[in-house]
Amino acid sequence: MPGLVSVKTPADAPPLRLAVPEAQPQRPEPTNPPRTPMKKPPSPTPSRSKPSPGRPGKKQSDSPGLSSATAAAAAAMDDPSLDNPDLGPFLLKLARDAIASGEGPNKALDYAIRATKSFERCCAAAAPAIPGGGDGGPVLDLAMSLHVLAAIYCSLGRFEEAVPPLERAIEVPDPTRGSDHALAAFSGHMQLGDTFSMLGQIDRSIACYEEGLKIQIQTLGDTDPRVGETCRYLAEAYVQAMQFDKAEELCKRTLEIHRVHSEPASLEEAADRRLMAIICEAKGDYENALEHLVLASMAMNANTQETEVASIDVSIGNIYMSLCRFDEAVFSYQKALTLFKSSKGENHPLVASVFVRLAELYHRTGKLRESKSYCENALRIYNKPVPGTTVEEIADGLMEISTIYESVDEPEEALKLLQKAMKLLEDKPGQQSAIAGLEARMGVMYYMLGRYEDSRNVFESSVTKLRAAGERKSAFFGVVLNQMGLACVQLFKIDEAAELFEEARGILESERGSCDQDTLSVYSNLAATYDAMGRIEDAIEILEQVLKLREEKLGIANPDFEVEKRRLTELLKEAGRSRNHKAKSLQNLIDPNARPPKKEPSAKKWPSLGFKF
Repeated sequence: MPGLVSVKTPADAPPLRLAVPEAQPQRPEPTNPPRTPMKKPPSPTPSRSKPSPGRPGKKQSDSPGLSSATAAAAAAMDDPSLDNPDLGPFLLKLARDAIASGEGPNKALDYAIRATKSFERCCAAAAPAIPGGGDGGPVLDLAMSLHVLAAIYCSLGRFEEAVPPLERAIEVPDPTRGSDHALAAFSGHMQLGDTFSMLGQIDRSIACYEEGLKIQIQTLGDTDPRVGETCRYLAEAYVQAMQFDKAEELCKRTLEIHRVHSEPASLEEAADRRLMAIICEAKGDYENALEHLVLASMAMNANTQETEVASIDVSIGNIYMSLCRFDEAVFSYQKALTLFKSSKGENHPLVASVFVRLAELYHRTGKLRESKSYCENALRIYNKPVPGTTVEEIADGLMEISTIYESVDEPEEALKLLQKAMKLLEDKPGQQSAIAGLEARMGVMYYMLGRYEDSRNVFESSVTKLRAAGERKSAFFGVVLNQMGLACVQLFKIDEAAELFEEARGILESERGSCDQDTLSVYSNLAATYDAMGRIEDAIEILEQVLKLREEKLGIANPDFEVEKRRLTELLKEAGRSRNHKAKSLQNLIDPNARPPKKEPSAKKWPSLGFKF
């Protein structure tokens, strides 16, 4: 049996075009990831782009073949022939043959359910305590059957039903009984992690990968090249979860393993360095990111990988643009554009992606005519995609172009592009976090257009998806809560707004600290909400805290300081207080002779309360 190999789902694969092997399945190496977009929600690298159902609330009865699978399970419970130890392997072979012959996954599912039940009965007869492996019985065959059953469920888009078989599969083998058991346990953890990733449950996915890595290290040692592949895979998962420090630690470990086992300038090293460049870029370490990309490009050149060299050139251009080295960025982009056109054709989505990069660059340098021209060229390709173009590629391009339209104050056009991207992704698995981020941007667009009810509703959908994906403690989640609170304020849903601001405050304080600009904006919004609710003392307490932070740590040059000082002076006067007894450092900041501006009848309307996006 082969050693422990990382089991991975290809980047742009449709939900599991299933081909069940005779032995434990091996997954292809992860493809080289692109740059992590700035100011976006967690953006998966290609080998981490795992589908999650676009409509998790859809009833299971809508899935094809559900009734037949239920009937098969019920029939298997009462079928005495399944006690035959030769029947399980035969049924598993029939399941593989059904898939290979194109009969469809529904028939394969029927065979796999019956095979699994047969293996379970035989294991129970041979050793009543199956967990841990027992002393006999086809426990490894049972594990394999459970893996196949889960894979078929995934191929039908029924990811939640794949979880129980995989949870059972990791209980069956005992890794201490040898490499065969260890391989079965490792594969089970990795497949379960992939399934959680398809469901958008990133935290549970990472926990499974961690367990799989532990088993692999215990069996193979911590310097085996296969351990390096799994470390890189786990690092990609951490990038998707925006946990860049952990990702960097694992990626460094992978580089060290490949230095020992691979030739200099190998493809493995190039892939590691591209991932490390993503991590460095996300952390703002552009110089180190550039160094890794240059080394990766040299490795790809040495291996005559022209298309990959062009992709790296795009990433290098991105770094140059972040460093405001625009001439060098243009050179890198034009070089990539030439390679893509010659190798892929004039209308390939990779060509469109370079057009988008050039459009963004020219927008940043104030050349709006050139920027618009490149946007139109990219849209021409996305509107008439060549065969083989994935909807994810089109949606990503549309979202990036919408950012440019948003920047030039064309929110209607930006919103149209976002809606089109949403339509492309809504029924695609593995896009839950991406859709949540897209909805958050749509919420901002609706807010800018004064469509506050639409803004609140789409923010609510985004928040629900982010909670389900386990991102309820991320800084991005806190920012979305703040924006949803603002929409609620415009709709006079004051209590709901206060709850959202309070939750956002807790998250941002934990993730970014009290001095972060997003945290300060939430403080200001919460104070304004408390003021509107009549909770004057609570509002005063928050504004005193904000002014103290600005005075002692951030400085008072920010124009918000004067606005917040004036608001606090008004509230103190309204509360019958002339100075802050709790924060004496503010005594010199608040002018005791200050007079609040004359209040107009509309002074309590929401726009005057100082809310901040």
